[in-house]
Amino acid sequence: MTQPNSESTRHEPIIPGLPDDLAFRCLAKLSHGYHGLLECVCKTWRNIIRNPDYSSLKSRENWSGNWLFVQTEGTHNHWIAYDPDADRWHPLPEIPYLNPGLHHYGFSCVTVGNRFLVIGGFYAPRDVEIVHQRHLATNDVMMFDVFKKEWSRVSGTRTARGNFACSVVCGKVYVAGGREVHGTTGIDLAEVYDPLEDRWEELPPMPVPQMDCIGMSYKGCFHVLSDHVGLPDQNPTVIFNPLDRTWHTVEDIWPFSRAMQFAVTVVGDDRVYTVVDWGESSIRTRDRDQGEWYNVGPVPPVLLPGHSRPLEAFAYGFAAHRQNLYVVGGKVLKWEELGAGRFDIVKLDVVRVCDPTVVPLKWRETRPMRGACGAVTGCAFLEE
Repeated sequence: MTQPNSESTRHEPIIPGLPDDLAFRCLAKLSHGYHGLLECVCKTWRNIIRNPDYSSLKSRENWSGNWLFVQTEGTHNHWIAYDPDADRWHPLPEIPYLNPGLHHYGFSCVTVGNRFLVIGGFYAPRDVEIVHQRHLATNDVMMFDVFKKEWSRVSGTRTARGNFACSVVCGKVYVAGGREVHGTTGIDLAEVYDPLEDRWEELPPMPVPQMDCIGMSYKGCFHVLSDHVGLPDQNPTVIFNPLDRTWHTVEDIWPFSRAMQFAVTVVGDDRVYTVVDWGESSIRTRDRDQGEWYNVGPVPPVLLPGHSRPLEAFAYGFAAHRQNLYVVGGKVLKWEELGAGRFDIVKLDVVRVCDPTVVPLKWRETRPMRGACGAVTGCAFLEE
């Protein structure tokens, strides 16, 4: 009688020399950008990465890793994610939209806790020749679970809206203003989302309606910056204080307008940075005590292979992670060298990073985006 092959019955450790439970935790500590590489090592590791116990352990220990979520034009509502620790990009699963054949725009995206939310917006036909079809506002809220790596639909906003202000203050998501339908009038309605309860609650209406606005969390309050920033006499900044649940307006000066690249982010809850795009792009910040704005430094132009002229990018994403500012993607106008007045629009996949506390600014490039390029329609950082 032949003896059984001992090699086929011998247990193969996850990592030789380590107990399996410790090896399992070691793999769970690695951030999401490495998962594709880990699955290529061996079948055992691939099965571990795809095992629900793996995502459950990461969730219990709060090992989410750091994520930069980006969506660009022309990707049919698909998102990609960047891991700054691994310096790698990977695609996210497709969102199970109720209207998958339509173009989704005018939404807001934020991260709260370990959740990435895509909120509201409009649905429109992808075919520009279909002019008779009405643009529809939605109250859909889609959540991406960074541990399970899957999307789910959570409670929708009370008001369907697009082009609205949205930000996270003290662990809750605040939205205000925008438009209920694709039109020319703004709304004054506001609400707040508690992610732990999966529940939206109405807030007192704003003193004045706002449309095409953005939100900002600053010193524990929700700031609504209108489409007329830079013109405070026409539409001042509106601020909501969650402690006493009241709105008030301030005659505030912001160094940009809707005619310019419109991006603002906050580092450490009290340092505001913005990109001013007027002729050439530059980073500005605000004095915390005096409120005055001053230049930090320029965003360097883009150099294309075979083209001698430096080019200014536009339509890029702007986000902050820890002490770093990220300028993501965008487009440039590549003019003909002979000056004939013709140009091509070149979509960019480049990602540039700087620490704004180090002056003069020292910019570096990360790994370029994978599977996406051009104008950024959504951009948000989730920090572990």
